[in-house]
Order: sequence, then structure tokens, then C-alpha cells
Amino acid sequence: MKGMGGGGMQALMRQANQMQARMKKMQEELAVKEFESTSGGGAVKIVMLGDYKVKSVEIQDDVLKAGDKDMLQDLMVTAMNEAIRVVKTTSDAEMAKITGGFSVPGM
Repeated sequence: MKGMGGGGMQALMRQANQMQARMKKMQEELAVKEFESTSGGGAVKIVMLGDYKVKSVEIQDDVLKAGDKDMLQDLMVTAMNEAIRVVKTTSDAEMAKITGGFSVPGM
């Protein structure tokens, strides 16, 4: 048993550290990337950053002129949820490229 695992463990730790560094870099890159979603055929547009912060909201004038508060609220919710879905899907896909599809807790 002597000599087993020592070098292998170091190599494994080095690989884990490299993977962690790649994941951190990917998260930093995604945090500043913009993701756009719309609802109502473009009546509402949301631009969200990869860290789930909303950068901008655009509402077409005709939607405001219609004065339908409930419709506007629904359009906002739909566009926001779609933006969140796009960010999560993209983030998950990028993470899978790094981890080889393995789930990494806390990342």
C-alpha cells in the first residue's frame, strides 16, 4: 500500500483547482454578458446581465398608451421570467462544458 495515492491525490487536487479557476472565470465573464428577452411581440424588452441583474427595461409607447395596467404587468413578468431562463440555460451550458456535465455543489 505504500506510495499509493500520494501523487494521484496531488494531481486530482491540481485538476480540481484548475476547474475551480475556470468556473470562476466563466462566472465573471457571464456576469457582464447581456441577455435580451421580449414579450408581447417586442412590446416589452428586458436586458439582463449574466449575474441576474436587470440592465434595462424598454416598453413600447403603444403599450403605455393602451393604459392596460394588468396587460403591462403580465408582459413584464413574462419578459423577466424569459430573461432569467435564458441566463440560467446559458450558465448551465457553460458550466457543463467545464465540469463535463458533473454537478458541482455551490457553483
